[in-house]
Amino acid sequence: MVDTNAAARVPRRRWGIGVLLGAGVLINYIDRINLSVAAPQLQHEFGLNAAEIGLLFSAFFWSYALLQIPAGMLLDRFGVTRVNRWGTFLWSIASGAIALMSGYGGVIAARVLLGAAEAPGFPASSKATGYWFPRRERSLATALFDAAAKFSNVIGVPLVAFVIVRFGWRWGFGVTALLSFAYFIAFYLIYRDPSADPNLSQAERSHIEQGGATPEGVAASGYGAMLGYLLKNRKVWGLSIGFAAYGYSFYLFLTWLPDYLVETMHMSILKSAGYAVIPWIAATIADLVVGGWLVDFLIGRGHDETRVRKTVLVTGMLFGLAVFGATMTTNPVWAILWISIALSGLAASAPIGWSIPSLIAPQGGTGTIGGIMNFVNNMMGVVAPIITGILVGATHSFANAFLVAGAVLVVGIAFYVFVLGRIEPIPAEDEATASYANV
Repeated sequence: MVDTNAAARVPRRRWGIGVLLGAGVLINYIDRINLSVAAPQLQHEFGLNAAEIGLLFSAFFWSYALLQIPAGMLLDRFGVTRVNRWGTFLWSIASGAIALMSGYGGVIAARVLLGAAEAPGFPASSKATGYWFPRRERSLATALFDAAAKFSNVIGVPLVAFVIVRFGWRWGFGVTALLSFAYFIAFYLIYRDPSADPNLSQAERSHIEQGGATPEGVAASGYGAMLGYLLKNRKVWGLSIGFAAYGYSFYLFLTWLPDYLVETMHMSILKSAGYAVIPWIAATIADLVVGGWLVDFLIGRGHDETRVRKTVLVTGMLFGLAVFGATMTTNPVWAILWISIALSGLAASAPIGWSIPSLIAPQGGTGTIGGIMNFVNNMMGVVAPIITGILVGATHSFANAFLVAGAVLVVGIAFYVFVLGRIEPIPAEDEATASYANV
């Protein structure tokens, strides 16, 4: 058992790093959702239909998804510090560029650039968390940045809605560009890997390393070989398909929830923003308390690590099936209740999914696994907005869109249960080869 009194006496520099990573995710998700809030004004100004809005929602994910694996490999090659500095600087520029566009095509191009610049963000946070936190603190540390993605809707939707209603949609993007540049400065000044951080005490360094933190360093077999090896691994695909199923529902609500409330529930932009924050508040709490604190607490009490993580992972996905309830009502209170239950369950499972790359990766492979997982996940960011737009345009209802999201969740649950297996490190390629040769 861990000496909790001794652990409490260890300095807490690592938690400051965790908050910094969370702030970055918070801001880059506000950069993503501002388009959802601005959609009614953009639709009116450029004369867009539902399918065209869905295409616009998905544009960010074209480059974001396609660059996930290259971004993960870059992180494993050049490290979190260098890659994330460049990423935060470039996404600040891309965010501001959207405010200057004069047509539909220009907005799409700027969103594609924003997706490319933000591609390293989540894999970098996952890799950095693996470096900075022992295994028994990994779920809560991961929940800090994962919950920020949900909390961005709590503060970002009302903030952007206020700015857009008061000053117009261009200012909505301008404000987020300023927030992004402020984060670039903070990350540049504060973040270092543990081995290079002059403010990390020896006591805390020992606590991190002895607790099973991911070793710093590169893959011995090279980056291309690591990618090929991991793409053939069953655990990687069980994780990736399972997490992508979560991503379909998450991105559906991230992009379409404000418009759903405006179009289906006949709300104003400001009223829809108020209603939209309710599911995201519930999701933020579930993310931190269940997917973060509760998992670490149970593991710290000696419960089997795989059993705890997979139980919460699968149970959260099952709660996500509450999305079916939203298909059976036109009452906004009931709709928000069902969506809140669904998003809370999904949010509880998400930090576990994001903690797994650093828990199963061979040395030098965390960024690559995170990139593979987030590539498949964010292909749902491409697909979900477009399919939703097509279905809504054809039926003038969100019911079929929510049914599709539930069906995708069922597939993801099956991959988590039957394909992922135990949450334990994948052997390095040379170890796996030697083991096979000795059979």
